[in-house]
Amino acid sequence: MTATPVRTRPPRKSVKERLATIRRAWPDAVEIIRPHAGLWAMGLTLMIVGRAAGMVLPGAPKFLIDDAIPNQDMGMLYTIIGVVLVAALVQGAANFALTQTISKAGQRLIADLRIKLHRHVSRLPIRYFDRNKSGEVVSRVLNDVEGVRNLIGTGMVEFLGGLIAAVFAFSILLYLNWQLTLVIGLFIGCFIILVLGTFWFLGPVFRERQEQLADVTGRLTESVGGIRVVKAYNREDVERQVFKTGVHKLMYIIFRTINAISLIALMTSVLLGLLAATILFFGGRQMIAGTMTTGDFISYVLYLAFMIAPLSSVVMIGTQLSEAFAGLERMREVLSVEPEETDGTDRQAIGRIRGNVVFENVWFEYEPGKPVLKNISFAAEPGTVTALVGPSGSGKSTLIGLIAGFHSPTKGRVLVDEQDLSQVSLGSYRSQLGCVLQETFLFAGTIRENILYGKPDATEEQLTEAARLAHCLEFTDKFPDGLDTVIGERGVRLSGGQRQRLAIARALLADPRLLILDEATSALDTESETAIQDGLAQLMAGRTTFVIAHRLSTIRHAGNILVMEEGEVAESGTHKELLLRRGRYFDMYRRQVDFGDGLLLFDEEDEADGHDASRQEEKKRRADALSRILSGE
Repeated sequence: MTATPVRTRPPRKSVKERLATIRRAWPDAVEIIRPHAGLWAMGLTLMIVGRAAGMVLPGAPKFLIDDAIPNQDMGMLYTIIGVVLVAALVQGAANFALTQTISKAGQRLIADLRIKLHRHVSRLPIRYFDRNKSGEVVSRVLNDVEGVRNLIGTGMVEFLGGLIAAVFAFSILLYLNWQLTLVIGLFIGCFIILVLGTFWFLGPVFRERQEQLADVTGRLTESVGGIRVVKAYNREDVERQVFKTGVHKLMYIIFRTINAISLIALMTSVLLGLLAATILFFGGRQMIAGTMTTGDFISYVLYLAFMIAPLSSVVMIGTQLSEAFAGLERMREVLSVEPEETDGTDRQAIGRIRGNVVFENVWFEYEPGKPVLKNISFAAEPGTVTALVGPSGSGKSTLIGLIAGFHSPTKGRVLVDEQDLSQVSLGSYRSQLGCVLQETFLFAGTIRENILYGKPDATEEQLTEAARLAHCLEFTDKFPDGLDTVIGERGVRLSGGQRQRLAIARALLADPRLLILDEATSALDTESETAIQDGLAQLMAGRTTFVIAHRLSTIRHAGNILVMEEGEVAESGTHKELLLRRGRYFDMYRRQVDFGDGLLLFDEEDEADGHDASRQEEKKRRADALSRILSGE
């Protein structure tokens, strides 16, 4: 049994709100048009020239029927034919030039807007991406700008050109027969009012359609990216149903636009019928009365067609412009989000980092009134290792996010080499920051490209050395293409351990001054973990390192261990100091300790109080010492 898609509509905006939306979007439209004003004016000129040349054809029958044929004037016939051919050539050349210039300018505009949006999105803070689906962000950058091209492309030009042509044709009609033209003008006026009302309805519908398209795109991106999870839990049917529901909702929204456009088409057909009946009635009577010639009647009908045709195109182009303004409104929402660093900021480049990191009474909140970090204070000296331990949700990742500059403290300061990180250029700072995260992200390129990502100008020797230290060559040498092996999206062709080795190699090659390791060896087996410890040791040497660890055996050498609980530092100290305090760290370590593997109180390199015992006797003695501590002796 499948669920029936629910047809929901957002609350209808009031007239005041709709007018306010248009006022907000109009400056954006002007800003987009202004740099292309010259090109836009040229396009409008070409449009007018083409439409003016097109006016020659409906005027030709009058002179042919009323003058050339009755007078058997072959010279006038040839003149009429020549003028029509020249006008057709001018009209064709103008239309060709219009397409080549304005249409291509519209496509350039789309490219420029996408680049502008992408640049802005790339500078947005991490919280924006935490709150929005990646697929929706992609839709904002790629889809929302599509309709905006009509502001510069043939859309706006044809819109104004059509109006000018209609006014020009209407003036000629007034000259030919002003009484009949005024009657026809009443019908057209009513038609324009109905069309404007339809456009007023279509604006929010186009916005809703773009929002739903973004939602469907976001869900599809998620399900494709997580296809292994989907298949592992046999949720293909669920994902199909979710996608089907979203597509159906999008379809119903499109149906509403089709209904509105169909209504306009119906009104157009009715208008044409009324105009035809009116012309036949009044024109027939005047021809019978001898006040209108046959040539006048035919020219009048043709000029009327030339007036109606632009109005019909204006209706369709007006629909496109409604879509453009809806896209502008959504673009404005993205561009109004404050980036991490605004242009013209007073932030200063930090220079080469020594690695002195200090937290001074730092508080942080994702939501007002709900602190995630509470009064955190500590110092990390250059070249030292600071480990963060604690249960999930204790604030470890948030603290790391502050160090990386992803967030700014709600209260307090984060200092790097005595400089407030909130006042430092993030580009100059992050270029000296290296991260090896638990969830390794790799790009859908080659192994070489992924390792070089942090330092594209590295030499082949530097690349090979980083891969060797991270023990990547152990598996890359087995591939036919070696380092040039394509690893697929997110490195799907590699194991979890192999992906983390690539991440470690990438960090090694980047040679950062500050290093963040978030369970960097969590995806490795014991043998592989041991094999790359030397690589990690070289990576951490001389750098200020922050380690998030759940396996406490991996941080016994850390110079300072911060035990996090509910956003606070519950304890801090070295591995030995914290065990001797018999506090929270002691409890965590006791739950993880394994005497058989020698996860002991003291480091294996320490001498045993000057005794020359064998390795096994030493391990036993240390195990006994830990056992006494654990038993409370």
